[in-house]
Amino acid sequence: MRHLSTFVISLFFLSLGCVNAKKDTMSSSGFSDSISSETDTLIFSNPHNYARTLDNSDTAKKVEIRSYKDILALFEEYDYTSETWKAGVREVPRIYLPIIGERWGPKSSKEIAVEDKKKIFFRSLAPLILRSNELILADRNRLKKIRGDASQDALDTKDQTWILKLARVYKVDSDDNAISDGMLDELWERVDIVPVSLALAQAAEESGWGTSRFAGLGNAVYGQWTWGDNAITPEKQRKELGNYGIASFETLQQSICAYMLNLNTHNAYASLRSKRAELRNKEQKVTGYDLAGQLTKYSERGEEYVKGLRSLMEYNRLRPTDEAYLSNGAPVYLVPVAN
Repeated sequence: MRHLSTFVISLFFLSLGCVNAKKDTMSSSGFSDSISSETDTLIFSNPHNYARTLDNSDTAKKVEIRSYKDILALFEEYDYTSETWKAGVREVPRIYLPIIGERWGPKSSKEIAVEDKKKIFFRSLAPLILRSNELILADRNRLKKIRGDASQDALDTKDQTWILKLARVYKVDSDDNAISDGMLDELWERVDIVPVSLALAQAAEESGWGTSRFAGLGNAVYGQWTWGDNAITPEKQRKELGNYGIASFETLQQSICAYMLNLNTHNAYASLRSKRAELRNKEQKVTGYDLAGQLTKYSERGEEYVKGLRSLMEYNRLRPTDEAYLSNGAPVYLVPVAN
């Protein structure tokens, strides 16, 4: 795992963005149809596409951060505040932080007031979540266009190749690399957003508000199990369950993308995808509160886990975050530095 500096990066954990979940369209991001046809936008196939595809690096701004007070001041500068949110503004600036770091833990977090800790956590993570959703919607919009073609036989080679790659990423089987209506329908159910309120609530629950050992060592804010070389071994590993570990990631963005892919592909969450599709078909809003009810298999706590997520959403007033969207402004990349 590579860390950007010895600084207390813990003080800022999350970063990257939010999309407008009110409608099945891209948020204002500078993404164009010409880009989608020429660039591999599959968010899980090549992390290097993140910035190149949706953020113009030529206009990006880098801001050095030395303490949690600096990040709160930056939020104020960009009018990313409680007052603005209470006024009904749902636009979120593209303020991106790459990693959590190992020093965000019990000692460091106790130095920050609970209210400030929550501000940093939610406001830093929201842009990451929105950005991951934004990239998913880029693929969903392209898929929508392909599904709308009169004949799949008329698809050009580029679209056929793209669909087959999308199917591999989203674990949809194809017979002899043939593209069928059934494949496209299954992809349509899987290639979709995860509401911001749900992603925020699960991140807070699974990472202890970013203070967990796994979050510090590997930007793992969703506690996803793995058996690969990239795993962090739990201190109290349950040997009867095998030599498992918690998946680690080089960046927070990768962690969030992997979490969304997990919900969009694993058999345990098929009911979540069905519920989301049902809401779509009824032209109803896809909310984190509704989808949380389908996550009894995410934790051994079952229904109690769902109740906990919904309680967390209610207590922290997260429901309105499902209406958030990323601004069209230039991205701001936070650069933690030592004092």
